[in-house]
Amino acid sequence: MKTKFLFSALLLIGGLMLLSSVTLQPKPWEVPDKYSKMVNPVKADAESITAGKALWLKHCQSCHGKTGKGDGPKADQLKTEVGDLASASTQKQPDGALFYKTLEGRDDMPSFKKKIPEVDEVWQLVNFMRSLKK
Repeated sequence: MKTKFLFSALLLIGGLMLLSSVTLQPKPWEVPDKYSKMVNPVKADAESITAGKALWLKHCQSCHGKTGKGDGPKADQLKTEVGDLASASTQKQPDGALFYKTLEGRDDMPSFKKKIPEVDEVWQLVNFMRSLKK
């Protein structure tokens, strides 16, 4: 009887651990093809990157941190993990994907459609994100 109870308890604990590891993984962020195929129309020159940095400091740094690693002062207050924008996995995404994610947001990541209504400014922000590459 004790063995049966112990086995059942271990099975339950193991199942809960497996379930928690699956649910804690972030869901993939699906980007529509329309956006994935977009090419940044704003040249990534010093002027554009500087303008993007100003937008970053105003809108993004509080969560993503100064260098984009997801270590900003508000990051710990969020329910979802803040992405490391300097990472290879983020940097290999097309410009259009970064544009879409910035524009639309999801979960704790807000949409910036209203905060940054000028499309060229969003592209400047993408140019700055590219400058964070490790």
